[in-house]
Amino acid sequence: MARIVMKFGGTSVADLDRIRNVAQRVKREVDAGNQVAVVVSAMSGVTNQLVKYCSDLSPLHDAREYDAVVATGEQVTSGLLAIALQTIGIEARSWQGWQIPLGTDTAYGKARIQSIEGEAVTRQMEAGQVAVVAGFQGVSSENRIATLGRGGSDTSAVALAAALKADRCDIYTDVDGVYTTDPRIVPKARKLNKISYEEMLELASVGAKVLQTRSVELAMNERVRVQVLSSFQDLPGTMVVDEDEIVEKENVSGIAYSRDEAKITVRRVPDRPGIAATIFGALNEQNVNVDMIVQNISADGTTDMTFTVGKADLPRAREALAATQSQIGYAELLEDPDVAKISVVGVGMRSHAGVANTMFRALADKAINIQVISTSEIKVSVLIAAEYTELAVRALHTAYGLDAS
Repeated sequence: MARIVMKFGGTSVADLDRIRNVAQRVKREVDAGNQVAVVVSAMSGVTNQLVKYCSDLSPLHDAREYDAVVATGEQVTSGLLAIALQTIGIEARSWQGWQIPLGTDTAYGKARIQSIEGEAVTRQMEAGQVAVVAGFQGVSSENRIATLGRGGSDTSAVALAAALKADRCDIYTDVDGVYTTDPRIVPKARKLNKISYEEMLELASVGAKVLQTRSVELAMNERVRVQVLSSFQDLPGTMVVDEDEIVEKENVSGIAYSRDEAKITVRRVPDRPGIAATIFGALNEQNVNVDMIVQNISADGTTDMTFTVGKADLPRAREALAATQSQIGYAELLEDPDVAKISVVGVGMRSHAGVANTMFRALADKAINIQVISTSEIKVSVLIAAEYTELAVRALHTAYGLDAS
């Protein structure tokens, strides 16, 4: 007997027929003798509609009331799935975040989990009852409903799996696993049987949409084994596990891309101590996250500072930098929203030289210019013109020998 947390996203519970399909999947696990908790998202499109209601009433709405509204989507789904399970003879009960309780901070709309109790849910599971938990939500230290931000249901599921000491957390999505890259761009992309937490975290952070970054970070910290698999096909998925469980480590496990980047260059900045702190301090005050950074120092005592921000943050970044122009003393502010970040990820980079050079050579062979480079221990990312995104991904996938035969 195993203890399993099953998580189903919005497309998996999009209508009553799909909810019935989920109920049958849960029943198979119960019939196999497993203890099961299920975490559900809102039905597809519901959260967007609830968000729109709030924004239409007031663009500057109270975040606490926003959370009270948008959390209802998961509440509806959890109740419906509990009914569907009861209808096919499975004892089930729905749980809201405050009932567990899953405790959060007071950053409404994007709250972070601070604590989660597993005892009450565990007792019901040991008594043979399936716990159907509303994802994406918890209860704040002010005793109010708080939501975890987009993708928060994945984080809810991993946190619950850790609290329940589950053997596995299965994330059911509309894809059947983690691929070496986007199969829509590279038809020869291969599904990975296993991927390490670190690789999955890097892929998620640089554009892969399979798992939410915070959920992978939590899984790595709590050593929760996660499986990504399809809600619609009975196929083996991809296991996200500790690196020690992977016998043969590839130099590169995957290629990710993101078109959500914008490049900013602050031209002819005085090259003196404190300038970088002033620039990035102004952006931090506006909650603008900065990713790739490169500095070019000129002989005349000035420097050009180039960095990337999320495309949606570009207006706020522009405003923040304009407000500090007299303080910084830069000559010109250049923007380019038509860029893409391409990343290669693999734990094998630690022990194999030449991974970056392979990337640069493959892009050069396709006449693709590299604008910015950043690296980590198991990742190399470059910024290129957005129009070359697909060409770059295909070229790199082939260059690293990732194409399926």
